[in-house]
Amino acid sequence: MSLSDSTAPAIAPPPPRFVDAFRFWLKLGFISFGGPAGQIAVMHQELVEKRRWLSERRFLHGLNYCMVLPGPEAQQHATYIGWLMHGTWGGIVAGGLFVLPSLLILILLSWLYVSFAELTLVAGIFSGIKPAVTAIVLHACYRIGSRALKNSWHVAITAGAFVALFAFDAPFPLVVAIAAVTGYLGGRLAPSQFQYTTGHRSDKSYGPAVLDDDTPLPAHTQFRWTRLARTVIVCVALWALPMFTLFTLFGWQGTLTQMAWFFTKAAFLTFGGAYAVLPYVYQGAVEQFHWLSGRQMIDGLALGETTPGPLIMVVAFVGFLGGAQSELFAGDKPLLAGAIAACVVTWFTFLPSFLFIFAGAPLIEKTKDELHFTAPLAAITAALVGVILNLALFFAWHVFWPQGFAGALDWPSLLIALLAATALFRFKWGVIRVIAASAALGLVITLITPIV
Repeated sequence: MSLSDSTAPAIAPPPPRFVDAFRFWLKLGFISFGGPAGQIAVMHQELVEKRRWLSERRFLHGLNYCMVLPGPEAQQHATYIGWLMHGTWGGIVAGGLFVLPSLLILILLSWLYVSFAELTLVAGIFSGIKPAVTAIVLHACYRIGSRALKNSWHVAITAGAFVALFAFDAPFPLVVAIAAVTGYLGGRLAPSQFQYTTGHRSDKSYGPAVLDDDTPLPAHTQFRWTRLARTVIVCVALWALPMFTLFTLFGWQGTLTQMAWFFTKAAFLTFGGAYAVLPYVYQGAVEQFHWLSGRQMIDGLALGETTPGPLIMVVAFVGFLGGAQSELFAGDKPLLAGAIAACVVTWFTFLPSFLFIFAGAPLIEKTKDELHFTAPLAAITAALVGVILNLALFFAWHVFWPQGFAGALDWPSLLIALLAATALFRFKWGVIRVIAASAALGLVITLITPIV
C-alpha cells in the first residue's frame, strides 16, 4: 500500500550498494511471475514505494521508453533501472538476472518434457494446461485491445491484420509493415485518430528517493557520441562473433546458425510483447524450419506461463527441442545439444534489448519528458490485437480438435478452457493460479477417464 504525502519519509535513503542491487535483481529473477504487468508492479512496489531507489516520475519515464521498444518491456525496464543506478554493469546484472533463472528452469523443464512427456502424470497435467493457455491468450487479446482500440480506424486495422493472417496466412513482418505504413499515412491525414500514449502517469509521492525528480543526473547517464558509438560497436561484435562461429562450425544452413539469425530478426519484431510475436515464431519454428510441432509449441507456451521471467522465454523451449534434433554432436547427445541451442536462442533474442537501453537511455534521460507513441506505433499496436486473436483461435483449433475438424471435439479441454476464461474474466484470477487449477483438473480427468 502506498504512502500518502503526509506520512511519507522526509529524507532520502542512502544510495544502494552494487551488492544490494545484485541481491535484489537475483531475487526478482526468481519471483517475476505474472507477465509484464505483474513484473512491473513488483519492481514499482520494491524500488519506488519500499526502497525508494528512484522516484515515481523517473520510474515511469523509463517505463514509457521501454514500452515503445520492441522486446520484453519488463526486462528492458529492469535493465534501464540497473543502468541508471550503477551504469553499464548495473544494467547487465539487472537485465541478465531477469532472464537467467528463467533460462535455467526452462532448460530443466524442457529436459523433463523430452524425457517424460508420454507418462500419464505429465500428459494429464499438460492436458489441463493447454486449454488454460488458450483462455489466457484470449484474455491477453482482450486486455491489449481494451487499451489499444480507441476508434474505428484502430478496429479496422485489427480486423485487417486478423484476416491477413487467418485467411491468407500472410507473413507476420508484412502485417507489421503494412500497419506501420497505414499508421504513418493516417498520422498525416487524420492525426487525432492515430495518437497513442502509454497511459503510465502518476503524481504520487512516496517520499524523497535516491534518484528523485530533481536529482542531478549521474555522470554515466550523460549522452556522448563516442559512448554511443562504442556501445553499438560492442553490441555488434557480441552478435557477430558468435554468429560467425556458428557459421564456421555448421554452415549457414546449420540448425544453430538458422536459429541465431531467425531469433535476431524476431527480437526486432516483438512490438506488443510475447503474445504478439508468437505467431511469427510459430511460422518460422513450426512451419518453416520444423524445429518442433504445433502441439509442442502450445506445450512450450504452457511451460513459459508457469516459470518466472519474460514470457518470450518460450523461445528457450523452442531452441531446446530444435537443438535436440540437430546435427550437434552428431545426434548422440540430444539433451546437451538442446541445452546449448536454448542458450544460443536466448542470447540472440535478448542481446538487442541491451543495445536499445544502453544506446537510447542517455538520450531519454537527457530530456525527462514523457514519451508518446508515434502514429505508426499506434497502428502496429492495433494490428497486434488481430495477431493475438488469430493466435488464440489457432490454439483453440489444435486443443479442442486435436485430430482436426474431421475428428471429435475434445469436450474436457473445452470445459477446462471455459472454466479458465471464467476465472480470468469474471473472478480476476492470476495466470499462475489459473494454470495450477487447470493442471490439477486435467490430471484428475486423465486419471478417471479409463475408469469411467
